[in-house]
Amino acid sequence: MPGQGDVTRVLADLRGPDRQRAFDRLIDLVYSELSGIARARLRTERPDHSLDASALVHEAYLRLLAGDYPTWNDRQHFFRAAAEAMRRVLIEHARARVRAKRGGKKVQVPLTGLDLAAEPDPTELLALDDAIRRLREQDRRAAEIVELRFFGGLSVEETAQALDVSERTVKREWAVARAWLYDALRGA
Repeated sequence: MPGQGDVTRVLADLRGPDRQRAFDRLIDLVYSELSGIARARLRTERPDHSLDASALVHEAYLRLLAGDYPTWNDRQHFFRAAAEAMRRVLIEHARARVRAKRGGKKVQVPLTGLDLAAEPDPTELLALDDAIRRLREQDRRAAEIVELRFFGGLSVEETAQALDVSERTVKREWAVARAWLYDALRGA
């Protein structure tokens, strides 16, 4: 795994004159880690999911680079953006599947631990996305913790580093966020 400094240096080079070379170097440095995150994320999706880990990484990476001048401060900032991009890809994929199959009806589902999206029905993922958006309105950092842990596949330690908080804070807010999401998904 590349060091934080390597990725941070390449991210700084994205603002320089040889951006294409910096983009190529960035993908070399982060591809295996992004693939690991994507594989972990897809393990909790339905078995017949039409996206594989490579497709998810490529789609997320394209979204990350879609802006004219993407800027990330450091490795953690980049991986936070990558986790969000993967989340968006999976949410949009689930929405398209629901529209095609069921006309987009929303349903309430119970939160059964970390692997909520393990059920084959994409409406669960959409319900979780809606609940996370509502959580973000009340507690932005708790929503970020959920996104990084659930969609980004980050550990408590990695999440703490990405958010520049203590591991204890992540554990506490993760527990509170899961309870809040459980209640929100139950319709309480």
